[in-house]
Amino acid sequence: MRGTLREKRPGYWELRVQVGRDPLTGQHGQASRTFRGTRWEAEKALAAFYVEVVEQPSAPPGKRSMSELLDAWFELASADLAPKTAHEYARIIRARIRPALGHRPVRQVQASEIDRFYRALQRHEGLSAPSVRHVHAILSLAMGQAVKWGWIHESPIPRTSPPPVRRTEVIPPEPADVVRLLEAARAYDADFALLLLLAATTGARRGELCALRWRDIDLTAGSVTIRRTLTDVGGRVGEKDTKTHAARRLRLDVATLDELRAHRRAAEERAAEFAVSVAEGAFVCSHAPDGSTPLRPDKVTRTFTVIRNSLGLNRVRFHDLRHFMATTMLGGGVPLRTVSGRLGHANATTTLGVYAHFIEATDGEAAELMRRALGLDVRA
Repeated sequence: MRGTLREKRPGYWELRVQVGRDPLTGQHGQASRTFRGTRWEAEKALAAFYVEVVEQPSAPPGKRSMSELLDAWFELASADLAPKTAHEYARIIRARIRPALGHRPVRQVQASEIDRFYRALQRHEGLSAPSVRHVHAILSLAMGQAVKWGWIHESPIPRTSPPPVRRTEVIPPEPADVVRLLEAARAYDADFALLLLLAATTGARRGELCALRWRDIDLTAGSVTIRRTLTDVGGRVGEKDTKTHAARRLRLDVATLDELRAHRRAAEERAAEFAVSVAEGAFVCSHAPDGSTPLRPDKVTRTFTVIRNSLGLNRVRFHDLRHFMATTMLGGGVPLRTVSGRLGHANATTTLGVYAHFIEATDGEAAELMRRALGLDVRA
């Protein structure tokens, strides 16, 4: 147990943490602190208080090492991180940051030293600029927490110069190539083929598609509701909220809807052969007769890689089907806000940042539309 909370009066909390056993009395000591804020903020403060008085009681702030900081920060932050993010942060700390900086006292780490570390990661370890930026993000969060805890007065991170990351141009697959992928998938596996079709027509993320259950499909209204996403970290599959922590309802085209109806009939026939049924909570894409287990995201990617390589489409990624949907709709004049909503972006600014050049490409069509609306003739 990390400690206890007690609300003394509305908005005022007493944080209590046991600090060890008294060698004379044999009883546990207790440290307490008053905190003002919401319960959620108090719980975060209690976790930080525990780290301060229990996990780091021996070393004074000036002597605490980067390894101690990284451990204490990760213990505090990991509960609020997505499983895959937490797994990746732990890997970066273990493989990159701790070997280079772990022995250094937190107060002695300077911006110039961190910049040399960044350059070494690029020159000697071969890390790309985005990968170095991930290291930078972790150091920024950890050092920021060290300031809050009073371990250091100021973080050196704002004075560092991590490598700039240039936005990669989006190159969606051609419609003919998507058709080839769908045809090859149908010959390979029906459940995977349906998932691929939904990826191309809805633009949903891989994990979101794997998490779809039949209760999310409205065959009468012709819609699908994206509520959850499936994670696959270290061989363990779990479910969590979508990336924006919000559900979204998407209309389906008539062909995709027909495919879903046919898939439901096939799923029920397969279930009947095994004397089981397909419940509303069953996964839409599943190899289990009753739909009780989903297709795993990592396996979906491996299957996609095998199929695309067999077609000579080695540069096409599963995620590119999402780009295909977005650019096709934007090119067809679908409003940016509508496309952004279907993609599940937090706001249209994100969509604009990714697909700006595709919107610019349709600007000429918009200008021509105005000419036709005004009935203007082209001079000879």
